[in-house]
Amino acid sequence: MTSARWRIIALFFTHALAAGAIHTRIPDLQVAMGLSEGQLGLVLMGQPLGALSMFLFASAIIERFGPRRAILAVLPVVIITAALATVLLNPVALFMLLALNGLGFSLSNIAMNVEADRVEAATGARVMNTCHGVWSVGFLITSLLGATLRGLHVDPAIHLWALAPVLIVLLLVVVVPMPVMPPRPHSGEKVRKLALPTLATLGLVAFGLGAGLTEGASRAWSIIYLRDSFDVPPFVESLALPALLAAMAAGRLLADRVIDRFGPVRVARLLSALAVAGMVLIVLSPNAYVALLGFVVVGMGICVLYPLMLSAAARIGDRPASQNVAATTLIFQLVNLGAPALIGAVAQGLGVRLAFAMLIPLLVLTFAMAGRLKPRPAS
Repeated sequence: MTSARWRIIALFFTHALAAGAIHTRIPDLQVAMGLSEGQLGLVLMGQPLGALSMFLFASAIIERFGPRRAILAVLPVVIITAALATVLLNPVALFMLLALNGLGFSLSNIAMNVEADRVEAATGARVMNTCHGVWSVGFLITSLLGATLRGLHVDPAIHLWALAPVLIVLLLVVVVPMPVMPPRPHSGEKVRKLALPTLATLGLVAFGLGAGLTEGASRAWSIIYLRDSFDVPPFVESLALPALLAAMAAGRLLADRVIDRFGPVRVARLLSALAVAGMVLIVLSPNAYVALLGFVVVGMGICVLYPLMLSAAARIGDRPASQNVAATTLIFQLVNLGAPALIGAVAQGLGVRLAFAMLIPLLVLTFAMAGRLKPRPAS
């Protein structure tokens, strides 16, 4: 059981390194292709669009082949498409590569969250938030690496192509020896080919949406926000994403004990209120350093809201955990599909500052829907 816990934690770390490398180079790709903020927003829709093509079928694939084999099959797609994006400098090509990247990301993301839930069920100890904390550490490391290489003016192609073989070897070392964990018990319903949403999963999406969109927007636009709003060196610009991720990682690594003591609902309400305060600080920041502080506060606020949503979905118990996790993530990504274009259009017309301001009402909704974290049967 100890091996299973440490391998699933290591898998989350590897997944973050694979998924996060391209995000610090998006501003460089934007400049290389001469894209406006609005055009970039449309191109960035490729990733959630690609993810949508997989969410409906992810549960059936995972139940048929198991999380381990699914991850081994699709995580290399995430790694290779990120590298290819640096040499196929065309908006249509980047859109298509991001769509493939999103497909691989979505299936591997659902599979490893299902596996983390299986480890929790088999061991009787929380591991989901620790896994997401380590994921944030991995994303932070790859973001800091990207920030450093941007500061040194290293070409994105050299960065991502050198990283690709390292990540594939790490993936094989971690995943190939993973023990097979039994699925979580559920009542009555057989596995279906399509993981359709229920009222219970829709309620959880309403809770997690603000945090998820805030994290996604920060990944794509935080560096651009500092670049366009303040006169600071590229290295300082690149610290926006690591600031958010460092706070998220710290919060997630400490969260399991806090949630065990105070319960998920109380913790979620406190953190969502903190996220609102941090986003207000970002929107009203007079300089880059106050904005960086705002990203730290937002990172602390949203740190465990998304994993709490996934854990609650996996524990509903009316059908296989993979179906509820996939259905919850499907609806989440459907809403997320239009977010890059909307944020890009607002950023181009009114500035990135106001684009971030649009996220405040969604974080308030997260606060209001925190009660959905209590286990309840789907309707």
